[in-house]
Amino acid sequence: MTAAKTSLSGKNLRSGMMAGAMGLGMLGLGFAAVPLYEVFCRVTGYGGTTQRVGEAQAATIEATSQVMSIRFDSNVNSALPWSFKPEQAVDRVSVGARDMAIFIATNESDRPVVGTATFNVTPLLAGKYFNKVQCFCFSEQMLKPGQTVRMPVLYYVDPAIMEDPETKDIKEITLSYTFYRSTDEQAVDAGNGDS
Repeated sequence: MTAAKTSLSGKNLRSGMMAGAMGLGMLGLGFAAVPLYEVFCRVTGYGGTTQRVGEAQAATIEATSQVMSIRFDSNVNSALPWSFKPEQAVDRVSVGARDMAIFIATNESDRPVVGTATFNVTPLLAGKYFNKVQCFCFSEQMLKPGQTVRMPVLYYVDPAIMEDPETKDIKEITLSYTFYRSTDEQAVDAGNGDS
């Protein structure tokens, strides 16, 4: 009977340790899920996620004779007291050529406010071919009371979009931004010191 109890205790201990290891593993996966999903979206363009490229990579891309329409969409979350709009609603660009879009933002409050932009493109499959070289969306933006700023986006559409069977017929891409109030209180406090 003692050998049976010892054997049962050993099994219980192993089972408990396995359950504990699985729990820790799942906790680790929970923390890793968001960064891994963001990497997945950036690499694949999933969900309309655009690509971010450097000047050197952009310089290697040649413009083609194919022309595509790029529409610009702007939105502001109700918690952010800004107006935000594209300087022009539509642009026609040569695929592969770098182009610049300008968005105009105005802080309509009497306090400095920091905003951060989220973005995507539609159709969603175009995300992996829409490349941003420079963008205001890469960092938070602080606007002083009543301040209006012009925010540029330097981008190009990769000519590989014309060779992909799923995207070769796309004639128009919409680049959409939504600005939200930042939760970074240090940036807001720093802005208050400047006014």
